[in-house]
Amino acid sequence: MNCSLGFQKCDPAEELATVAYSRKLSSGLTLLSTAPEHAEQLEELQKTVFPTLSYDEMFRAEHYQKHIELFPQGQFVVVDGDRVVGMTTAVRMNIDFDHTDHTFAEIIQGGWMTSHDPTGQWLYGADIGTHPDYRRRGIARALYAARQETVRSLGLAGQVIAGLANGYGTIQHEITPEQYFAQLVSGERTDPTVTAQRKIGFQPCRLLTNYVNDPRCAGYAVLLVLPATHDVSWE
Repeated sequence: MNCSLGFQKCDPAEELATVAYSRKLSSGLTLLSTAPEHAEQLEELQKTVFPTLSYDEMFRAEHYQKHIELFPQGQFVVVDGDRVVGMTTAVRMNIDFDHTDHTFAEIIQGGWMTSHDPTGQWLYGADIGTHPDYRRRGIARALYAARQETVRSLGLAGQVIAGLANGYGTIQHEITPEQYFAQLVSGERTDPTVTAQRKIGFQPCRLLTNYVNDPRCAGYAVLLVLPATHDVSWE
């Protein structure tokens, strides 16, 4: 499959004048740039959102602090008052779509995200999550929309993510991961994570094996891409 998908790079733009971001959502929640005071809550939220993820592949408070230092424009939270109920972590990278095999561990570098390249032309979304009590309120879509604004503001090519194939773990003894991926691409099968990301506009590029240590997806993820030219609605 052609992973580049014919994307065209947006015209270069100046860096954002300020990295502080605030937007009130129609749900009454607020989307903000991640700040140091959010770090402890973010650690707890990740444990809730990714309960089966290996401890070695989870971010901790000190990691979130470092992410803000590395790339403040790529870090967002959604809050209900003072409570953090949604989050995303992203870095800039150059992606060679002819050699895209990588693991989550290689991306996060022990949680410190030192894979970040300040001249990278793609926004790589390392994670995104919503507290279970706040799902179906458009939080994930708002976070993707905020990231897309960052992409355009910085003149990047688009977003890249690895969507965990969270529906595969329970049927891994019935079909091969390649069959599962092919059925996702054709629309024959849905996946709780990948299908939701495709509804945002992400397009599947390839299957990633041994991407992450999580039994829900049996280690498999789908590399997905979203060009800067694609509009992501906030609602």
